[in-house]
Amino acid sequence: MGHNHQHKPIIVRKKGRHLVVDIHAHLNVAAAEATLRQAMPNLPKGLPFSCPASDAVNARMFAQIGSRLNGVAERLADMDRLGVDVQALSPNPGQYYYFAPAELGRELSRAINDGVAEAVAQAPDRLVGIGTVPLQDVAMAIAEMRRVVGDCNMRGIEIGSNVGGRDLSAEEFRPFFAAAEELGVMLFLHPLGFTQGERLSNHYLNNLIGNPLESTIAVSHLIFGGVLEAYPGLKLCVAHGGGYLPAYSGRMDHAFCTREDCHQHISRKPSSYLKQLWFDSLVFEAGQLDYLVATYGADHICMGSDYPFDMGEPDPVGFLHHLDEADRAKVMGQNACELLNLEIQAADHENP
Repeated sequence: MGHNHQHKPIIVRKKGRHLVVDIHAHLNVAAAEATLRQAMPNLPKGLPFSCPASDAVNARMFAQIGSRLNGVAERLADMDRLGVDVQALSPNPGQYYYFAPAELGRELSRAINDGVAEAVAQAPDRLVGIGTVPLQDVAMAIAEMRRVVGDCNMRGIEIGSNVGGRDLSAEEFRPFFAAAEELGVMLFLHPLGFTQGERLSNHYLNNLIGNPLESTIAVSHLIFGGVLEAYPGLKLCVAHGGGYLPAYSGRMDHAFCTREDCHQHISRKPSSYLKQLWFDSLVFEAGQLDYLVATYGADHICMGSDYPFDMGEPDPVGFLHHLDEADRAKVMGQNACELLNLEIQAADHENP
């Protein structure tokens, strides 16, 4: 299996004792948004199930975080304040644009990825790029993945939890997962609300419950559909602590043992495939983080903040303080270092 073998590591610096990498931080690329609005004036709503109260809060939030979401300067200052050495920049999930016609989707993906690459170039030892691909056309998606990994030195691809309502286990997506496995590139699975969220409109529930629910469904399809069995070398990291599935996998295992419709494409217990994944640390509760570490291993959890959104962790480094030092070092940065192929530049004053 390839592990970014065609790449030299990205050299990064650490300020403290351990490298600190935020694997879950977003960048919006306004130029792509402008292109889209011109081509498709009647855009579907990013988060379709909402209410006036939530819309008002979101309008205020986007106004407040706009310069951080779209830029680099304040981001670097925030990283310094929070003790973050490196951010992996993934596109704002509102910019998947899987609904666009294929050619337009390819153009938008290219524009977003070029925007991410430009941002990274402003601070190449502090930022690392995660791209997006037009999954509505798998051949185009693979070509764009190869371009950004080969030409833009990106280390991951952010993918949605479904593509226009089609689940990731659909046959048509197999070549994409095969190519990602072969390239050794990390896939960052990040949802954008629950697709059938009619009952989740109030209280921002389509984000609060909808996002983890979407990931739960997406990962369930990847497991039961046999994708994780077919591509065991896939480097897949799931946002928001993996959603609800990692906390309640026994129910799947029971079904696997009891019902033949629950093991059509898999040869072992569903929970065993969860052990192949990585999860970010964005769970807000120490007990939930401890459960993930105990069940899946400290080497499968990566620090993530969801910067700069209001649903992000305000102190991602502090949230890990209670872990023992070896586990903390892994979660804080070592695991991301391996997944993204980073290398720490030794400081001059450091003695071995």
